[in-house]
Amino acid sequence: MMITVTKGFGLTLYASDMGDAKQLALGDKGTLFVGSRKKGTIQALVDSNADGRVDKRYVIAKGLENPEAIAFHRGDLYAAVDDRIIRFVDIENRLRRPGRGKEVYDRLPGKTSKSRRALHFGPDGRLYVAIGAPCNVCEAVAPFGSIIAIDIDSGSSEQIATGIRNVTGFDWSPVDNKLWFADLGRDWMGDRLPPDEINRVDRSGLHYGFPYVHAKSVIEPAYEKPKNLKITQPNYELPAHVAPMGLHFYRGQQFPAKYHNQMFVAENGSWNRSSKIGYQIVMLEVEDQQVVKRSTLVSFLDGEFPVARPYALLTAPDGAMYISDDLKGNIYRLFYKDIIKEEIEPAQKLDTEQ
Repeated sequence: MMITVTKGFGLTLYASDMGDAKQLALGDKGTLFVGSRKKGTIQALVDSNADGRVDKRYVIAKGLENPEAIAFHRGDLYAAVDDRIIRFVDIENRLRRPGRGKEVYDRLPGKTSKSRRALHFGPDGRLYVAIGAPCNVCEAVAPFGSIIAIDIDSGSSEQIATGIRNVTGFDWSPVDNKLWFADLGRDWMGDRLPPDEINRVDRSGLHYGFPYVHAKSVIEPAYEKPKNLKITQPNYELPAHVAPMGLHFYRGQQFPAKYHNQMFVAENGSWNRSSKIGYQIVMLEVEDQQVVKRSTLVSFLDGEFPVARPYALLTAPDGAMYISDDLKGNIYRLFYKDIIKEEIEPAQKLDTEQ
């Protein structure tokens, strides 16, 4: 089975046998943390000799309930577990004996397997939490279907965005610190509806349409929009069912200049479409706060056979990019090769084991 990589780039296997590798976080010393959902673990990967391949791995926690959402901040690792957020203090100095995570927040809505979570610390130092709706389509009760920002020291929180469905990918543009997020459209409206969404947060408290309006103009038949509700339209529509699980702005220097500070999206791929779509890493070019172009960098779809389902993206310390795969439990490393190799190899196909 073949992985197709855009000219000039290479792709290597950074780590394997990670279970359902979901969200990623990067420590100050270069440790890559990997959250899972079904496996119930948080793992840490270390490339101690900087050869682009993991040589040490550690289990930070196991037996947790859906610990996919993780974030690193000022030496500590945070994870959302059911209705709580826990913290592992000074984690990179305690990889062998991390201890038990201590609770720092206990007011997330719990006891639901459908609501996905995601964590990132914002430029303002607060912990932003995306809390997905607990359904395919429903009028979710807050804080379901929203992004909130938590001051970890005081415990106070602010509602940043509402009317979202399923957000696991969000990041701030390095150009202007604006928050962007990817939202997955509802299921069971056919192969072509509704489009998945890329949204930008211009100010706190805006409503992004779920469940009343999907994408820019797909009206939900089951629920009528309240008359006084103002809806913020998506900045960009992706094809239906590509499932944009990861969204990350590239912050390295290794890739050519046209990729710097641009948005990369991990399209996890369709699960019940008549023909498969997604299963790729795309770059969305942003100009003047608008997405103007979408291009594929890596395709994990060989005909109708997915080689991987990319989930999360992160800029590596050396300027490469980590990609998690929740299908086979791999972590890939996307890198830019030198100009000489680029001229010799117009395109690259990566063989993988069946």
